[in-house]
Amino acid sequence: MELMTVVKRTLSQLHEENLQAYHNHFHLGLLAVVGALYTAHKAFYVLCRCYHAIKFHISIRMFSKTFLARQYGGWAVVTGATDGIGKAYAAELASFGINIILISRNREKLQMVSESIATTYGVKTSFIEADFNKGREVFPAIKEALKDVDVGILVNNAGVCYEYPQYVTDVQEDKIWEIINVNIAATTMMLHIVLPGMVQRKKGAIINVSSATACLICPQFTIYAASKFQPEFKQPYLGQLFEIKPTTYLDNLTEALYHEYSTKGIFIQSLIPCVVVTNMTSPMCTFFKRKSILVTLAKDYAYQAVRTIGLCRRTTGYYSHSLQVQMVGRDAIGREFVWM
Repeated sequence: MELMTVVKRTLSQLHEENLQAYHNHFHLGLLAVVGALYTAHKAFYVLCRCYHAIKFHISIRMFSKTFLARQYGGWAVVTGATDGIGKAYAAELASFGINIILISRNREKLQMVSESIATTYGVKTSFIEADFNKGREVFPAIKEALKDVDVGILVNNAGVCYEYPQYVTDVQEDKIWEIINVNIAATTMMLHIVLPGMVQRKKGAIINVSSATACLICPQFTIYAASKFQPEFKQPYLGQLFEIKPTTYLDNLTEALYHEYSTKGIFIQSLIPCVVVTNMTSPMCTFFKRKSILVTLAKDYAYQAVRTIGLCRRTTGYYSHSLQVQMVGRDAIGREFVWM
């Protein structure tokens, strides 16, 4: 009897050990399968990114000099066009044979930039002096000036920011209204003026220039960042950033424009630069006053950004800017990042 008991106990122990080994082996096998699937998914994801990156790079290199005028029309309106991105963007459009109408508040600078672009690129240029901070009173004159112009491209670039980081309660009331008038109201009213002609001609392009600060939570730049916030990004495509649900004015406006007018032959783009050497950014930090691997010159930025028109709806417009947003995208805002 004792022998039988010992045999049963031994067999029972062997059975339990075999069962435990089986379970361990099964769990390890399951983990191995899950790991293999995850690795394959990530590898496929990276390959897709590389494919789109190469495709996009080739598309930029093969960007036709006649594409913009043929696709959208021969005239472009650029706001905030006497300095920085606006000035460089207008010059880059002119290099494609697009006639330029500049809008800004400094008449002397407008005349100088207008003459320079006309002389350099051999296109027609004109300008409209308008201080968007004055509110609705400036728009009737702009509408009158543009009534006989077939505007093919509208670049809403005009924008203002704080001179240095501030808490909301420390921002002057005049500065708050300036941000609202220039960053929000002017963008909306320029759309209201230009869109009817585009709809009638069934072609056109609208570029809303935002800021990468709008992609993150930016204390002490709260009002500026909120005025520039961009729409939700869904599909992983070169030129797009990351998923952010639309919550503020400009993002809803831009996204809604796409749904309203993309089927009418009008291209809508959100352009979201990081730091570019401009009069707006230079006073904030000495690092922003010169070109570096993170900070680019306005002319270099415009060269790439213009070549994304018609190719991607949402883009930083510049390779190094996309990498910067890539690095901070998930950690800074806790949302999935999608490539430039």
